[in-house]
Amino acid sequence: MANLKHMRSIAGLDVPYASHPAVRALKRQGYAPSIHGTKLWGASQVLIDYLSSKSTTSPKTVIDAGCGWGLAGIWCAKKFDAAVGSLDADPDVMPYLELTAQLNDTAVTPIVGRFEDLNADILSATDLLIGADICFWDELVDPVVAMISMAIESGTKQIIIADPQRAPFLSVCERVLEDFGGELLEWRAEGTRTAGALLVIDNA
Repeated sequence: MANLKHMRSIAGLDVPYASHPAVRALKRQGYAPSIHGTKLWGASQVLIDYLSSKSTTSPKTVIDAGCGWGLAGIWCAKKFDAAVGSLDADPDVMPYLELTAQLNDTAVTPIVGRFEDLNADILSATDLLIGADICFWDELVDPVVAMISMAIESGTKQIIIADPQRAPFLSVCERVLEDFGGELLEWRAEGTRTAGALLVIDNA
């Protein structure tokens, strides 16, 4: 109970602040995420709110690409009882991912890798590919487009990417929508000021 003041509730999940003793312990151990994996981003909340509002089926296999602390993937594991692979290029983010999963009495599978490492074998066995705020640099546009394209061609049933509408994300949407179709939706998480956009592709 002593640690409750060091956590907040987001979409029904317990999320640690930087002041949480376990987070501080990880920092003392030298885990220092370097690819913007230093906090939980609002796009995860937008993605979770959309999934909560719109999901009519429960995915059994989920890939959370560019997961960071992995909030959206953890929510899928808890809500859908899904097997979740949480992928991030930064190995130092994985202890924070696992801590957040443990605080929510669930588990995900940490995968250290880049978008390019999601091959056809992995994606063909994936019901849902998600990503939250994963296209924040121009140089990420091509890898994200390639990942989405391979997911569609491999038979991933649904792809949902959330973003606060950064310019690189909108470039991804333009290319993907032109080549494959789908929807670009503006979305606000219910009861919050957190808003963004979602690229949604149903590929079932």
